Amino acid sequence: MNKTIRTEIFTRLKKHIPNPTTELNFSSPFELLIAVILSAQSTDKGVNKATEDLFKKAPTPKKMAALKENGLKKYIKTIGLYNTKAKNIIKTCKMLVEEHDSRIPDDREALEALPGVGRKTANVVLNTAFGHPTMAVDTHIFRVSNRTKIAPGKNVLEVEKKLLKFIPEEFMIDAHHWLILHGRYTCIARKPRCGACVIEDLCEFKDKVIE
Repeated sequence: MNKTIRTEIFTRLKKHIPNPTTELNFSSPFELLIAVILSAQSTDKGVNKATEDLFKKAPTPKKMAALKENGLKKYIKTIGLYNTKAKNIIKTCKMLVEEHDSRIPDDREALEALPGVGRKTANVVLNTAFGHPTMAVDTHIFRVSNRTKIAPGKNVLEVEKKLLKFIPEEFMIDAHHWLILHGRYTCIARKPRCGACVIEDLCEFKDKVIE
């Protein structure tokens, strides 16, 4: 796949979804961080349901830390791995209060130093909250990148590096969201909806499903 084809792919994705964004509900960088931590191995819909009441009660690191683990668990017990997530979130909130004046750092190293925050979570926050041209590779993006051959790779980091290298600069800020949404609703895992795909003729997937 060459630059011309990749440019056309993202031109079409942009036309199809002009203003892409995360499907997680948030109103501040802090709420986004918490929502992304909670979203690991969980659905955005499930996270949004849990955080609706949580963010009303604790919209700041200080207020969330005050809930303590048991108090936080009451709000997130419907989410997978909620015990571990509660532990990490409380520790993260305390660090934000003590080390960052309750602000979310606009820096990868500082974000990844927070409990429960890995490279993917940091990339989401940097991109969505601060507008950095980062690429958070989840299962959807990994699948789409390999299936279409936009940026094939054997692991998440390899795909991330190739996407950052190959995606035309003018599309980088929104590329993360376009690829996630494309993988979530069109290029789905078991039976991709190739017949309804806006980039079907540009995709290099050999086993296309046309109905």
